Amino acid sequence: MTKRAREALVRVPLFANLSSRYLRRLAELCEEQRYMDGATIVRVGDIGDTFYTILQGQAKVVSPKGRVLNRLFPGDFFGEISLLDGGPRTASVVAETPMVMLALSRRNFQSLLAAEPAVSVKLLQHSAGMLRRMTHPTTG
Repeated sequence: MTKRAREALVRVPLFANLSSRYLRRLAELCEEQRYMDGATIVRVGDIGDTFYTILQGQAKVVSPKGRVLNRLFPGDFFGEISLLDGGPRTASVVAETPMVMLALSRRNFQSLLAAEPAVSVKLLQHSAGMLRRMTHPTTG
C-alpha cells in the first residue's frame, strides 16, 4: 500500500514539496481505514489526532449546527490543521458511502518530524507561503 499512499499524499498541498524519500517515509506511517455508510469519521469539538485522505467513497462535512458545508471525494483530505496543532475538530465528517481512507496519526507524524527535521522546515515553508498569500494576495 505504500505506493498508493505516496500517490495520495503527494496531492496534499502540505506534503507536495517533500522529496520522494520523505513521502515514502510518511506513507509508511499511514494506515488504511474503512468506514461504513453513515459512520462519523471525526466529530466537531473532539481533539484532532489524525489526518485523512480519501481513497474511495464520499463524505460530507457538517457544521456544529448540522448544516452540510462541503462534500469530499477520492483525493480530498481533511485534518491537516489538527495534525499540526492537535486542536479540536472544527466540523464533523460523516461517510455518505462506504469509504476507504488513508489515516496518518499525529503521534506517527510527530515521530517523523523528530527524526527528520528537514520535513519540519519544508512544512514551515509551506505554511509561511500560505499565510503570505492569505495576508498579501497580490504580492505573494
